[in-house]
Amino acid sequence: MTFSRKKLKTSPIPSLLSSGNPAIEYYTRRDLLDENTGREEDLWELPAALRILRKQMDDGFWKYPGKISGDLRSREDYNQVETYRVFGELICKYGLNKNHPQIRKAAEFFFSCQTLEGDFRGIYGNQYTTTYSPAIMELLIKAGYGNDHRVKNGFQWLFSMSQDDGGWVIPFRTSGMNIKEALLASAPELPDRSRPFSHLVTGMVLRALAAHPEYLKSEVTRKTAKILAIRLFQADKYPDRRGKEYWERVSYPFWFTDIISAMDSLSIIGLSRENPYIKEGLDFLIHKQNDEGLFDLKIVRGSDKDLKYWICLAICRILKRYGFKLENK
Repeated sequence: MTFSRKKLKTSPIPSLLSSGNPAIEYYTRRDLLDENTGREEDLWELPAALRILRKQMDDGFWKYPGKISGDLRSREDYNQVETYRVFGELICKYGLNKNHPQIRKAAEFFFSCQTLEGDFRGIYGNQYTTTYSPAIMELLIKAGYGNDHRVKNGFQWLFSMSQDDGGWVIPFRTSGMNIKEALLASAPELPDRSRPFSHLVTGMVLRALAAHPEYLKSEVTRKTAKILAIRLFQADKYPDRRGKEYWERVSYPFWFTDIISAMDSLSIIGLSRENPYIKEGLDFLIHKQNDEGLFDLKIVRGSDKDLKYWICLAICRILKRYGFKLENK
């Protein structure tokens, strides 16, 4: 991969401000232009946010809308995935937090899925979810639960599950289990810690670490950031999203590990712009900018017509942290 562009082709700011989406305009002005934009809570009353909130069930979850096929996962497991998806929309697009009663209900639903060990169980049946557990924790932290003892318990569990090389894996993958075998198993599989880490999993753990004010500054976070950076644009070591092409398949809010979610964490943690892997990541993103100021990447999740703007906003936050000029002045 050899690109050489050192600056953006054009300013993305006009396209973001003309998107017609008040939430995107709010975050563009607040996060990119450093303007005083008023109360984030005003976004809670936007029609799009209210439509989502109206669909919440009494027990705090959102019901999975699709058909449930087979007997490998329960309705409750699918509902946990759907609640994770919707919770991310509310937190990342409309800034809701635990001051909102429905966010508190959703948080308690997630905590009801947490085991005494500290992981959030169910999406992989009885197996440990080293992917979704930190991803749920990331959103809970952003919603204001960073000091909750249950989130702290989640981190202690994550640290207890790390590989010898400092990263993380989906434990049952280290023994060669396939998805069906894992979901049918009656007990969770422990990882073979001598096996190499998975960047898919490690990137999702890093998002939780980067979101937490205390763990953000820790040595384990710094070490995790460095080993993830080395893996940018490489194939994973395990079957899930193995191919290099998955780095370029992006989503917002973040779901799995892709180039934007990884670079977002790495930029928050503060890996230097002079790091050769960071340089490569930034160069790739700049090269993907089009004449509108937006970015040509394959968006793989969601039906929001404004996803191209949300992706652009996420990239611009990364670029701003690394000192790129976003305005034409």
